[in-house]
Amino acid sequence: MELDKIHTPVLLERCLELLDPALAKPGAWAIDATLGMGGHSLAMLTRYPNLNLIGLDRDPQALEIAGTRLAAVADRAHLVHTVYDGIEGALESAGVSGVDAILFDLGVSSLQLDRAERGFSYAQDAPLDMRMDGTSELTAEIILATYREGDLRRIFEDFGEEKLAGRYARAIIAARNEAPITRSGQLVQILQDATPAAVSRNGHPAKRVFQALRIEVNTELSVLSAAIPAALDALNVGGRIVVLSYQSLEDRIIKRLFAKATASTAPAGLPMELPEHAARFRLLVRGAELASDAEIEENPRAKPVRLRAAERVREG
Repeated sequence: MELDKIHTPVLLERCLELLDPALAKPGAWAIDATLGMGGHSLAMLTRYPNLNLIGLDRDPQALEIAGTRLAAVADRAHLVHTVYDGIEGALESAGVSGVDAILFDLGVSSLQLDRAERGFSYAQDAPLDMRMDGTSELTAEIILATYREGDLRRIFEDFGEEKLAGRYARAIIAARNEAPITRSGQLVQILQDATPAAVSRNGHPAKRVFQALRIEVNTELSVLSAAIPAALDALNVGGRIVVLSYQSLEDRIIKRLFAKATASTAPAGLPMELPEHAARFRLLVRGAELASDAEIEENPRAKPVRLRAAERVREG
């Protein structure tokens, strides 16, 4: 396997540009909270020879590949098998109290998408697994076999924003009463058969259901809601955070938590803001930045990305 060709990091140069003042500090520490195959981390450690980095990932396969890619800078790369809400524990394991830069590159990784046997893609027939961490117990197959119709509808609505959630949930219940649903190809066929011909749809009928199952299997949104506050607390003053998200549910969480962190806590009606009420963070970009047409042409997986970034401006 040619490791340098298996993954193209999304918005790499823009991430480095935003993080540069923090990464260039003498003795700087960074966290790559979604290490994946190490593309962003390798670029940071190569460009900043005095940087130390903590790389987190729940996927043992990703950690193994990243470890190989980062072998030349292994003395400055501390890799930890954990979900990204485990930032506090990762800092303790590295003997660090705070960091200067944090990067999140959310969603399913290229490794998981490109390996059919992981079951993340509706375009390839494979076992319905979808675990980012193969050591965890819950799989998409178990969800489809055991969840009640109402629970299936809920996750399709909440995590997939699927308008046909009820119809799809009923179709899955009917199908599993005939035979176990164990492969992605079976599920795709069930969804296609349950989709009315007259319904105008954007994209593949399985896209939102597969997204919902993946989020449920890996508890992605609840983990993210805990991880971002932990990341903000871990940043030193002057530290910077960049988050790349790929679907609206993730981006809404980031937007809400960044808005809270960059807002004053002063009670309404005070004639002036006291220092202890000043915002702890400031936004580095207006709204969510999108990938350029050139970036998307070079790396199609950048098309849905939404980038948000902030800087810590005070303690507290």
